[in-house]
Amino acid sequence: MKNAKNEQLTTVVSGLKKLAIERQRPLWKRVAEDLEKPTRQRREVNLWKLDQAAVDGELLVVPGKVLGDGLVTKKVVVGAHAFSSEAVRKLKASGCTILSIEELAKKYPDGKNVRIIG
Repeated sequence: MKNAKNEQLTTVVSGLKKLAIERQRPLWKRVAEDLEKPTRQRREVNLWKLDQAAVDGELLVVPGKVLGDGLVTKKVVVGAHAFSSEAVRKLKASGCTILSIEELAKKYPDGKNVRIIG
C-alpha cells in the first residue's frame, strides 16, 4: 500500500519540475530537488531565521518544514512543504500569508522575487 503523503509529494515535485521547464525557471527545479531528498535531509527553518533573512513584503519558499521557534516581525508570504502548528499560529498572528509550495508555484509561476530560505 502506497503512502498518500508520498504520492502527494511526488505529484508536487513533478509539477514543479514541469513548471521549471515550461517557464525556464531554475528556482522551481531547485525546490523540487530539495523536496526529493530524504526527510532527514530536508530543511527545517525556525521563525526567527525567517525574520532575520526576510524583508517586509518578500516571497519566501522553504523546501521543508517551518518551525515555531521565535517571532516574525515582517509581513511576508511563506510557502513551505510543512508548517508546525505553532509556526502557523505565529505567522497568522503577525499578518503573514501561509501557502503550500504548490499554491506558491501556482500564484507566482515565474518565481520572480521568490527566495529560497533554509
